[in-house]
Amino acid sequence: MRTALIAGGTGLVGSQLLRLLLESDRYSKVVALTRTELPTHPKLEQVPVTQETLSGGQHLKADDIFCCLGTTIAKAKTKENFYQVDFYYPLLLARSGYSSGARQYMLISALGADKESSVYYNRVKGEVEEAIRAVGFEALHIFRPSLLLGPRQEQRTGEDAAKFFYKVFGFLIPGKYKAIDSVKIARGMLHYASQEQKGTFIHESKDLQQF
Repeated sequence: MRTALIAGGTGLVGSQLLRLLLESDRYSKVVALTRTELPTHPKLEQVPVTQETLSGGQHLKADDIFCCLGTTIAKAKTKENFYQVDFYYPLLLARSGYSSGARQYMLISALGADKESSVYYNRVKGEVEEAIRAVGFEALHIFRPSLLLGPRQEQRTGEDAAKFFYKVFGFLIPGKYKAIDSVKIARGMLHYASQEQKGTFIHESKDLQQF
């Protein structure tokens, strides 16, 4: 049986993905790197997430890594803090996990990710995609969701307004840009991990709506 490792398991997508991983017969063990204590489960091993734990160790031995780390510049307060969470930590996890034998890496990126973008958020997302491509995983799945719908713990006023707009005018919006329920991203991540494909794959929101 396989081991899954998830970072960001208390976030919007991560919390739903963690539940699916624990329910899945694919994994006999799920390692969660987290800052918040989670409910106990027979398959779950909890590891406090720090720069040191992300740098390597026995707890990073896994077959499949699911990276759900991410923040916003508003929440991070500075571009430097945002870069640490959205670029440095995912890349550090990828390198350490690969060195420990991981074969697949599932990364949540964002719609519009582009290392050449003039938008800082999109540029960092594009840069981390490129950096993780170079690590060498047998399979790298990059998920680029549009606006995520679902129960967030924190309130985001701008997102609330956007969600209202999508509900009213969603039928006018092209599939690539339609808001997507966060649980569909979680289901898609588990689905593609189970396919045992080799190569680099990019999954846009419109392709993930099926889940």
